Amino acid sequence: MKKLTLIIISFLFLQSGFGQTTGIWFANSEMKRFPQAWQLDHGKRLYFGYAQGVGCQAMLEVWKATNERKYLDYVIEWADTIINDKGEIHLYKVETYNIDYINPGKILFEVYRQTGNVKYKLAMDRLVAQMKMHPCTLEGAFWHKLIYQHQIWLDGLYMGSPFLAEYAVTFNQPEWIEDVINQFLICARHTYDAKTGLYYHAWDESKKQRWANKETGQSPNFWGRSVGWWFMALVDVLDFIPENHSQRPDLIKMIQGLAETLPKYQDETGLWHQVLDKGDKEGNYLEASVSSMFMYSYAKAVDKGYIEKDYRKVAEKAYDGLMKILIVKNDDGMLTLTKCCAVGGLGGSPYRDGSFEYYVNERIRDNDSKATGPFIMGCLELGK
Repeated sequence: MKKLTLIIISFLFLQSGFGQTTGIWFANSEMKRFPQAWQLDHGKRLYFGYAQGVGCQAMLEVWKATNERKYLDYVIEWADTIINDKGEIHLYKVETYNIDYINPGKILFEVYRQTGNVKYKLAMDRLVAQMKMHPCTLEGAFWHKLIYQHQIWLDGLYMGSPFLAEYAVTFNQPEWIEDVINQFLICARHTYDAKTGLYYHAWDESKKQRWANKETGQSPNFWGRSVGWWFMALVDVLDFIPENHSQRPDLIKMIQGLAETLPKYQDETGLWHQVLDKGDKEGNYLEASVSSMFMYSYAKAVDKGYIEKDYRKVAEKAYDGLMKILIVKNDDGMLTLTKCCAVGGLGGSPYRDGSFEYYVNERIRDNDSKATGPFIMGCLELGK
């Protein structure tokens, strides 16, 4: 009965502007589930986490769409709690050189504009200082973390590059733009697979990792969410790349390539699998974060004119599949997003080998912010 209700709701919302109401409804559900923003992504402690950053970015987008102050206040309260008057960030450790730390910095631009509190500028400066010293490959691409030496992950392009590009524009430091574009060009060079049109999750410059192909250094599979991070990074970073920049067309071409490729791997339901190119393999499943990220990326890319308007149908189909299959309306009126991969990575301890079996056996949970944040933002994009 719940699923039938959601199908009817989905149809009505599609008819009335594609899901802005759904995005607001889901944001309200998240705020009720997680009254404090540090609790997003099932957080257990106050932390400057990349997943909380994704969730709070979505709340800022809802605030912009509705002009309701509660969404902005939700984000400001978290920022105010986690950053002291010196701009020091709670539990932030620069010496780990972890690019995930950079992502939540994206919300500080708006918080700084709205509050005028200099501590947020100081915090952003700290993050930029990390990236000035961040270890890189020989070509200049940022390592994912100090503990993951010589490795580029698609995830990292979303975590670091849009923040640096916005910082460059906001604080008139255009030299960062060249570095940001270079990050994408290097990553694409080493992760793109011409045969499938997809991108491998990661590349090891040293080719010494157990997961790395000994000839190419590439990881062995196309993890859905990693390509989702990559797609979102491309459409978001272009907000800050000058229109007349000579390499802007290179990034748009990457977006166009993804837009052409991804429908080949889209399930008839409108969703995408945890491992993109192995939809028919036992154990694979239709996953919420990749489906939400692609919905958002297609919708925004169409709105910005990077891809043809017909591609909006791909995002609409994803929305419909999410509403019919992965969204549940609870008895209390809240919405739940199911089938979210909780985490995915490579290396570490216990060792993650990047195999198909690894990805499909990672923990699955409901309402993971890596899925719910893009879902909210994708609904809002479709509502434009």
